[in-house]
Amino acid sequence: MGRLAVALLLTALALPAADLSGIWLGSAAFGRRNQVQDFAFRFEQKDSVLTGKAYLDYGTTPILKGVVEGDKLSFEIVAREQNGNEINEAVFRFTGVVKDGEIEFTRARQEMRNAGNAGAAFSKAADLVFKVKRLP
Repeated sequence: MGRLAVALLLTALALPAADLSGIWLGSAAFGRRNQVQDFAFRFEQKDSVLTGKAYLDYGTTPILKGVVEGDKLSFEIVAREQNGNEINEAVFRFTGVVKDGEIEFTRARQEMRNAGNAGAAFSKAADLVFKVKRLP
C-alpha cells in the first residue's frame, strides 16, 4: 500500500462520526399480534459520549452508558412495564448502526426486577430490531 493510501486511510479513521444530536423517531411491529411500538429518543452527543432521553408510554427515562464509536452506538435505559397487576423495571440495551441517515437498532432486555420490592422478575422477550430517523 502506498504512502498516500495509508495517509488517506488514517485520515478517514480519524474523522469524527456525524453528530447524532437531535430527535429520532421510529416504530416496530412485534409479538403474536404484531403490536406496533413507537420509539422516540432525544440524543445529545459530545465527542463519543451519548446522553439524552427515551420517550416511553409512561414518561421519559434517561439514556445511560451511551457511547458512539464511528457509525456504531450503544446505550441503556431503565423502563417501567406492567405485567398484569405487577409493575416491573426492565433494563434494555440498545445497539445501533448509522446508515443512510437512519439508525438500525437492536433492543435486548438485560434484566427485569419488580419495582415494588426490587426482587427478580423473569420475563425474557425476544430482541427487537427497528429503525429510527432524525426529525428535520
